[in-house]
Amino acid sequence: MHALKLITRNALRHKIRSGLTVFGLLIAVLAYGLLQTVVDAWYAGADAASKTRLITRSAISLAFQLPLSYESRIRAVEGVTTVARSTWFGGIYKEPKNFFPQFAVSANYLDLYAEFVTPEADRQAWLRDRRGALVGRQLADQYGFKVGDVVPLRGTIYSGDWQFVVRGIFDGADETKITRQMLFHWAYLNEWQRTRPGRRADQVGVYIVGIDAPERAAAISRAVDAQFANSTAETLTETEQAFQLSFVSMSNEIIAAIRVVSYVVILIILAVMANTMAMSARERTAEYATLKALGFGPGYIAVLILGESLAICAVGGGLGLWLTPYAAAGFKQAAGGLFPIFAVSQTTLMAQVLCAAAVGIVAAIVPALQASRVRIVEGLRAVG
Repeated sequence: MHALKLITRNALRHKIRSGLTVFGLLIAVLAYGLLQTVVDAWYAGADAASKTRLITRSAISLAFQLPLSYESRIRAVEGVTTVARSTWFGGIYKEPKNFFPQFAVSANYLDLYAEFVTPEADRQAWLRDRRGALVGRQLADQYGFKVGDVVPLRGTIYSGDWQFVVRGIFDGADETKITRQMLFHWAYLNEWQRTRPGRRADQVGVYIVGIDAPERAAAISRAVDAQFANSTAETLTETEQAFQLSFVSMSNEIIAAIRVVSYVVILIILAVMANTMAMSARERTAEYATLKALGFGPGYIAVLILGESLAICAVGGGLGLWLTPYAAAGFKQAAGGLFPIFAVSQTTLMAQVLCAAAVGIVAAIVPALQASRVRIVEGLRAVG
């Protein structure tokens, strides 16, 4: 108890210095948590990918589509349970900044996505309306879409003005599922292409392939691609997670930079904290020498310094930890729909705790060793 009293008094002796150090730790821990959450949000789509879904696309590029005739051949591969179509639409809602994914999909698309929960009545209404669309809950909340609303889109890949009627809103099975997208009928898009000169109908962007066993994903992928080897439209089949990660990999440098910055922030505050503890220990050299003269050992001196450092880090780190979820919610709102999933994970919170503790321990090591080794006579002569 006596040591705790001394630690508390030492930490509060220079209130401005301690307050600024606590504030710096708060900012550092908060920044580290937000930056790590940004990285997690970047991988959210890949992390939520199903192990029983494969994506078959053009081996050349996603810009090249595949013939509709491939669907029956893919379905015939052993281990394949379902094949659905999906084509990227790329329309603009009112103005370019209102970007969100739109996919033209086959009627059985939702059979492969059990994580998208759609009321049966809404699904049937969508199936009956050729211009019908299903929108995800996150998208509906962002733009205020309701069942029955007309959503106008200006085509980019598929030119013209399009209008879709919201026939249903689907939810995610849990909060980790991204529902910021719109689905409409592939058949409707295909009909439009047939009426336009120069447009190639009966083409599919990617095939979503449902398989019976995740452990057979590699073998089934090879079997699918083997069917179209040396054809005019060769395919590349991969797991849904690998497909998602191929997009993330385009931003690898950005993600790496964010990770580096998050660690640099912690290193900077470590240097600040170490300097604070060194100044405090140097000012109290005579006091530590007096304690030694009274019979207190080097270990006791080291505990006082380490305790003060950890106490400051506990306050600063604790405040940063407490504020992180609120800051993340504010950042998500400010970023609009850039990150549909932006939640602070338990892993990130634990990393923040470990970083704050590490800063407190490492910053106190050198000052504690120096203070514990000071000689009584030299210490009493010292002027802080």
